[in-house]
Amino acid sequence: MTVPLPTASTRWRCTLCGNLTRFDVTRSSKVVEYVHLDLAGEPKVEEREVLDETVESVRCRWCNAVDQVELVDRPGAGS
Repeated sequence: MTVPLPTASTRWRCTLCGNLTRFDVTRSSKVVEYVHLDLAGEPKVEEREVLDETVESVRCRWCNAVDQVELVDRPGAGS
């Protein structure tokens, strides 16, 4: 089950404990990165383009509930 991402007017909320701020998110991503290696061989990602990204699960950090996260309106989002 994929989990919808929060938007400018919504945020995540755990339906079991009410947590609004702490979540562990498992994602799958397909990206293209421009990696620059310095002369010592240390890599540094200078550009990153996300081609596809899916949130697979969101776990509440407070009560460890999995798949109990819902989208709710942010305060003042309707103003």
